[in-house]
Amino acid sequence: MELRRLGRSGLYVSEFALGAMTFGMKDWGCDEDTAVRLVDRYLDAGGNFLDTADGYPGSEEICGRALKGKRSRVVVATKFGMPTGRGPHDRGGSRINIRRACERSLRRLGTDYIDLYQLHVDDEATPLEETVAALDDLVRAGKVLYVGASNLRAYRLMKALAISDRLGAARFVSFQGQYNLIVRTLEREHVRLFAEEGLGLITWSPLAAGMLTGKLRQGAEPPATRLAQREVAFDSLVKNDRGFGIVDLVRRAAARIGCTPAQLALAWQRTRPVTATIVGARTERQLEDNLGALHVRIPAEILDELDQATAPPPEYPGTFIDIFQGWLRGGTLLQ
Repeated sequence: MELRRLGRSGLYVSEFALGAMTFGMKDWGCDEDTAVRLVDRYLDAGGNFLDTADGYPGSEEICGRALKGKRSRVVVATKFGMPTGRGPHDRGGSRINIRRACERSLRRLGTDYIDLYQLHVDDEATPLEETVAALDDLVRAGKVLYVGASNLRAYRLMKALAISDRLGAARFVSFQGQYNLIVRTLEREHVRLFAEEGLGLITWSPLAAGMLTGKLRQGAEPPATRLAQREVAFDSLVKNDRGFGIVDLVRRAAARIGCTPAQLALAWQRTRPVTATIVGARTERQLEDNLGALHVRIPAEILDELDQATAPPPEYPGTFIDIFQGWLRGGTLLQ
């Protein structure tokens, strides 16, 4: 498994991160014994990047126990900001929550430092200056080595970076966002921002919550997947006519290559400007299938077919600006 530099930092992470959201998760997750085996198999495959969050019940504790004696081999990433209690300071990017959340995560993980500490979701009620300064305090105290963000609009992410520069504070080195063959909207603004500002992209839901395994079919009895078992507000981004059409395309293309649809979807991630793709598994069999994507090579004609068929629809002002930029480079403004 290839190691890649995370943004402009000195941190190197494997191209597949192991997502720990399923660890201990009731109904559609896995128990602790299985989680430990998944971690061991992932490390044996050359992985070094484990992603969890304080909002995943039981996950950090299981990760901590699974990493006993192996901590120095692993880049541990966790997140804060999702509700973890009923109090007003049990969520968000406030200084009080960040300090408390970090201490709790350190205890649950059984470690004295977190490699990558990430804001799980934007908190528009708290000034970004407060969030940035509180994270910088943790870096200066040695409790956190690097900081990252997740689920922010592009303008908010750029604003946070500018505040960091103005304050001389620790800068986000990465962004974690949903990105897959069905949801490619990060390409509108975020991907260019990452390139210009030096952030590494860590993608979650590369299989679109199980849609891209090809097991969930429109109008058919759903299998035992998270997407089928429960309804989440953002599932509508993938669970729609366009999504099912893309799944059919992926299923046919995978058959032509001789791999599973999930392996094709993960192999596609390796062709994009992605530093690390988070793969999650409930069973060892699922993890083996995901790791098999490392050996899939997508023929140029199939890759072109996938890229064109799944590209985000044109939007203003992005398309207008792109056409104008092409004209400035010597093309024509008239199409």
